[in-house]
Amino acid sequence: MRILFLLFPLFLLLVHSAAGKRGRGRRKHDKCVRRGGFCAVGGCRFPYKYVGVCSALSHCCKPIWG
Repeated sequence: MRILFLLFPLFLLLVHSAAGKRGRGRRKHDKCVRRGGFCAVGGCRFPYKYVGVCSALSHCCKPIWG
């Protein structure tokens, strides 16, 4: 029963540190939207061009004519 008192603060520390990591990807997504683009998984297909990175697996794409 005493171990629960030790595990609970450890759990809170893990949750607290994981919460801050989500913000970085969100900022990249917002930057892409401000550029007039959107995040696409994989690559940008025609008629869109590559303008940046949203995450490790998604790229920021923007219309060629826009």
